[in-house]
Amino acid sequence: MALWVCCRGNRRALHMLSRSLGYSSGSLSELNEPNGHSHALVSRSVIGAFFQEPPLLTNPFTQDALLRAYLQRHLPVQEVEGDLLRFGERIVTEIDSLGRQCELNPPRLQQYDAWGRRVDRIITCDAWTRLKHISAQEGLVASGYERTYGEWSRVYQMSKIYLFAPSSGLYTCPLAMTDGAAKVIESLGLPVTDVFVRLTSRDEQEFWTSGQWMTERRGGSDVSTGTETVARRQQDGCFKLYGFKWFTSATDADVTLTLGRITDVHGRTTPGSRGLSLFLAQVWDSHGSSNGVEVQRLKDKLGTRQLPTAELLLDGMKAQLVSEEGRGVASIANMLTITRIYNTVCAVGAMRRMTQLCREYSCKRSVFGKLLKDHPLHIQTLSRLEVETRAAFLLMMEVCRLLGREENQTCTEKDTHLLRLLTTVAKLYTGKQALCVVSEGLEAFGGQGYIEDTGHPSMLRDAQVLSIWEGTTNVLSLDVLRSIEKSSGSVLQAFFTDVKERLLAAGSSSALRPAVSSLQTSLSGLMRFIQSAATQPSGCLELAARDLSYSLARIYMGALLVDHAVWENAKHTDVYAALRWCEQDLCPVVSRDSTGCYDQHAVAMDTELVYDGLKP
Repeated sequence: MALWVCCRGNRRALHMLSRSLGYSSGSLSELNEPNGHSHALVSRSVIGAFFQEPPLLTNPFTQDALLRAYLQRHLPVQEVEGDLLRFGERIVTEIDSLGRQCELNPPRLQQYDAWGRRVDRIITCDAWTRLKHISAQEGLVASGYERTYGEWSRVYQMSKIYLFAPSSGLYTCPLAMTDGAAKVIESLGLPVTDVFVRLTSRDEQEFWTSGQWMTERRGGSDVSTGTETVARRQQDGCFKLYGFKWFTSATDADVTLTLGRITDVHGRTTPGSRGLSLFLAQVWDSHGSSNGVEVQRLKDKLGTRQLPTAELLLDGMKAQLVSEEGRGVASIANMLTITRIYNTVCAVGAMRRMTQLCREYSCKRSVFGKLLKDHPLHIQTLSRLEVETRAAFLLMMEVCRLLGREENQTCTEKDTHLLRLLTTVAKLYTGKQALCVVSEGLEAFGGQGYIEDTGHPSMLRDAQVLSIWEGTTNVLSLDVLRSIEKSSGSVLQAFFTDVKERLLAAGSSSALRPAVSSLQTSLSGLMRFIQSAATQPSGCLELAARDLSYSLARIYMGALLVDHAVWENAKHTDVYAALRWCEQDLCPVVSRDSTGCYDQHAVAMDTELVYDGLKP
């Protein structure tokens, strides 16, 4: 309005303004007319006519060359391709908007009704319920147990989860725990067949999700000493659980698995892992009332805000013992395998979604006189993200393939050892990769990557959980050492054998020779380090656990990239990706060992450096 008043008082200024904004003199009368239309015209002129086109999500299956090539090589089934093509369209037209609604309408807790009664209702949006129905319809859990494609069934299932995850509004979390619960129940001989049927159902009215309530106030990684929940046997053979669960994801699940210590007639429990048993409990009754559960509060988290996560007081929750007494920790091992694989799949899915959006945006965003795609430095950056994503994808798929072979009883002893080792390695490494790729990807959008209503910042917030949930990087690195120790080194032997076989098959490719040579050198260095570490005090290898895990990941990813690049239908870009990956330090544990990072002097100096200036 101030602009309009100014122009009315100065016709010359109005002419100058008209010319500067690109209007002809003939349009002056329009600008000079004191009506709503002229005001709107001036306003639009001041704003300018340009609006940046946002990146668009298109069918993530058709846009993923590596996924389609992998399936063409290993699972060339027309029915699979057709289903993934259809599902990709459903993600674009329906699922992605539902996931966004879950982000904008997070769950809330209603502890009391209008008359003061304790109700403890977790209220989620309609989109969250709709995603549960879609998950059932699409068989996102069921397909892993129907085993339609034999040992490749998990690859098919996880291909859908991989496409679904970035648009799912974190519904992959309850699916992971549901799949994990089904795996545990199946491995225990189906002690609760009716529950298993619901967890693996395609009927949206019958489908149940499961929680996983393990974490208590002392922490979640060390359940053996951190679990204080007690279980009191009832006359009907069931148990009532009493305790406090500090962190329960997907708290709105229909059922849950949880650990507890069975009390004897004197109320005493057995300490350590020997005292822990596994229980299954239905969380809500048909009227929506909780089963002896009080929701203390919902967690206020950095990300994953779509997902209800809560602190719970178990005050007589009725539960059924599903493991042998004292075998609770052993019984959840299969569940951890599943949830860690889901974590990997979600990490790689986030990386792929970010690279797809960055690529699409580069074709429509123009800066300094040309499109982003025509700036070599920008494309170099995106290329590096693509290499990371491809390496992560192939590792993810290999772990899924091994799981499928194990479940179909077609795995070799080497496969079993590799699954044990690589499940952990893949989870810890891809969790870190996802954070880096998503963060770097946000830069490709400039300032818009930092703006909430684009939806992009939530991708970074959600990615942070991937290196924390189901074991932090250090905790999982120590788990890698445990797998080596418990197998008497067999998991490492399987690793070395498999990598050597893949490199031998690629030895005839002159184009891949630099990558193969780098991998062989790194593998030899890793073998020497392992042999040397075996003669050192145990603390030495523990200090190197993180770098060792990274080395295992990078070398194996390189071997998988090389293996894919020698496939008869591989493209020159597959060769290029393998070469680029193998240019980095593939074996950081050897590089850092050579500089004394793991000796006692380094330990002492690390401590001094960290606590320098800290006052008691």
